[in-house]
Amino acid sequence: MVEKLRLGVIGAGLKAAEYAASWARMPEIEFVALADTIPASRQRLIDVCTAAGAPAPEAFEDYREMLATRRDALDIIYISTPHAFHGEQAVAVAEAGLDLFLEKPMVTTVAEAERLIAAQKKSGVTIVTAFQGGLSPLVLDTRKRAVAGEFGDLIAISGMIWESWASNYSGHWKQQPEISGGGFMFDTGAHMMNTVCLLANSDFESVSAYMHNHGRKVDIATAVSARLKNGALATLTAAGEGPPGCASYITFFYSKAIVRIDAWGGWREISFGRTSEAREEAEILGNPMKNFLAIRAGSMENSGSVEMGLRFAKLWDAIKESAAAEGVPVRIAD
Repeated sequence: MVEKLRLGVIGAGLKAAEYAASWARMPEIEFVALADTIPASRQRLIDVCTAAGAPAPEAFEDYREMLATRRDALDIIYISTPHAFHGEQAVAVAEAGLDLFLEKPMVTTVAEAERLIAAQKKSGVTIVTAFQGGLSPLVLDTRKRAVAGEFGDLIAISGMIWESWASNYSGHWKQQPEISGGGFMFDTGAHMMNTVCLLANSDFESVSAYMHNHGRKVDIATAVSARLKNGALATLTAAGEGPPGCASYITFFYSKAIVRIDAWGGWREISFGRTSEAREEAEILGNPMKNFLAIRAGSMENSGSVEMGLRFAKLWDAIKESAAAEGVPVRIAD
């Protein structure tokens, strides 16, 4: 008989409800509790669980009450709340000694990342950020081969991502800077930044950035020019307005090969010299809980670690600082 891990959820929004439909049917998972400030969201997640044949989880309005009263009845927590709440909630979960599966992005600032790293080191819990790209078999295979030296030295990176995001999320919390932590670059664009941070295998050294809000309260378009500590150069472009759809293309130029890959790890193309391999495709993960459990069990690399989250946070803080200064280069401290 499979031992069930007892799950608590903080943030019962649409993403949590989407995942719950499959998680409630997993033999390894038992939904125990959920917390959300909105009654309708709490009820929706309860209904998803019961529709899947699982018992109704206990519902709380305040996640702190859930952690305080149900701590001993929980093993793992999934957080899916607006970005600005991730830091405080993740630290509280780590301090409670519970393993954490955290929606992207991990946190909104370097200071938050450092607090979470300190809490994780003290408690020894497992923390994984739920980037589909970071859990994609194509991205992980690319990282393994790049680290092994198969592609040679990394020379440059060119990344772009676009979505009809400004209109898609008009009036949504994602366009409210006080809780979103940023605009298009920090939301959809976070997938591109994270995949670049993961595959570059280096921190960033210097960043210059521009942003344009196009009449919104948050950034819609962002252009970044950067240098990494391993000497590679990078350009990243995010366009959050355009025709319907969403896509990304990231090209890694190595001394022996060129690797083109999607930010979510949905496809990859590799060229060695004049020889190009056929495009490889992989289904973008619809149930990342299986990957989280594999990481928790030690059978899979934790590509969504708190250390990787700190690398991402340093890049994001530098982008914001440079853009606020109209592109003045920002040097990232060690």
